Amino acid sequence: MTATTSETVLPSSPRKLKGDLRTVSLLAFPAMLSYLTEALIGMIDSAMVGRLGATELAAVGFGTIWIWVIFSLLLGTAQGIQTFVAQADGAGESRVCGAWVWQGFYAVIPVGLLMTIACAWITEPALAWLGPSPELQARAAEYIYPRLVGEFFYVVMFVFMSFFRGLEDMRTPLYVVIFVVLLNGVFDYLLIFGSFGFPEMGVAGAGTATAIATTSGAVVLFAVFQRRLTAERYHTRPIAPNTAQIWRFLRTSAPIGGQESMGIASFAVFNTLVARMGDNAMAASQAFFMLLSLSFMQAIGISIASSTLVGRYVGAGDPDSAANAHHSALKLGICLAVLVGVLFIAIPGPLMRIFTNDPEVIALGRPLLLLGAFYQFMYAAYFVAQGSLRGAGDTRWAFAAEVILGWGLFIPTAYYFGVVAKGGLMGAWYGGSIYVFVLSVLFLWRFRSRAWLKIQI
Repeated sequence: MTATTSETVLPSSPRKLKGDLRTVSLLAFPAMLSYLTEALIGMIDSAMVGRLGATELAAVGFGTIWIWVIFSLLLGTAQGIQTFVAQADGAGESRVCGAWVWQGFYAVIPVGLLMTIACAWITEPALAWLGPSPELQARAAEYIYPRLVGEFFYVVMFVFMSFFRGLEDMRTPLYVVIFVVLLNGVFDYLLIFGSFGFPEMGVAGAGTATAIATTSGAVVLFAVFQRRLTAERYHTRPIAPNTAQIWRFLRTSAPIGGQESMGIASFAVFNTLVARMGDNAMAASQAFFMLLSLSFMQAIGISIASSTLVGRYVGAGDPDSAANAHHSALKLGICLAVLVGVLFIAIPGPLMRIFTNDPEVIALGRPLLLLGAFYQFMYAAYFVAQGSLRGAGDTRWAFAAEVILGWGLFIPTAYYFGVVAKGGLMGAWYGGSIYVFVLSVLFLWRFRSRAWLKIQI
């Protein structure tokens, strides 16, 4: 009798994917704190200037959004450094990370200097053309001139912040942003109100405080970027421009800048529509947007974590872990958005009074916060999907989608519900919520389709 043996084949255990909720959370929370702290610059400016009057508060909001339109092109392009650094480090090529920072610097900073000079030259004619009230125009110009300098140095800061974020170092940018916000707050108090012998500059003081703070932050962050250990590991010492690398960088990064700029430009047009409804409507909208930024900034922080992890896993040839990191980030973003939504619904009045005591402005802002509970929930999903696509290098599609929806849906629906249907401020924001819903669904679908697997940067 011949003995036979049978071998039982057990199913292999599924591979444990990287990018779980704990990994995303540990990376996201410092990034969230950084962006939330950064949002305090605008909130402190608005809260202090709001004590001067509704027109001054409206002027800061109106001026800020149009500055963002111009400089978001550069900030978005600079963010591409994070994608290149994350993918290079994930592929084990850490010694080229510093080179990508310098090529990004050469692509962005000279353009930023020219844009700063050009914006200073056209500020007053542009404000007159946009058509808010004459007093709002005057106050906005006072704020914009010094703020332009601050925004240029913020771009310099962002170049180096993108390097650290690409390496999963969210703490270094956080510490520098905390320093910048504290410095901005001190100089806001000194220069807006003329405290302790400093000149009383009003809204111009808010812009000047931001310029001092961001310039100081850029100097500090550059010094950290040049530390000996960092320089040795990532080759961060200055190098010569390389035309081929600059163009390669721009092919992936310029669409990010274009997406940011076009998205914010559509929102600036929306703000101009609101400003023409009156200074109180603009003040209420500005206070509402500052409160929304609490949610936006935490969502952007999560998207930065998602972008870094997706980029790292794509660079390491692990798309399943990249998808898992995206899904973990989405869960975290939605949970935090629910918490913010509860606050908006529960205490709208006290939240509005952070910025103004004007009863008419508060009355206009209360229903906006109820709508905002839904608005920021959908925007959280959009930001996470956007960050994941950027980490994978899928930037051109995102640019096209943002342009088409921003100008083909956002502006027309806001105008229809706000002006044609006579819904006023609430109607305009209602149109905006339709746009955000469609935008978030489309970006989530794009990542789920895995079209980004075919992208090469």
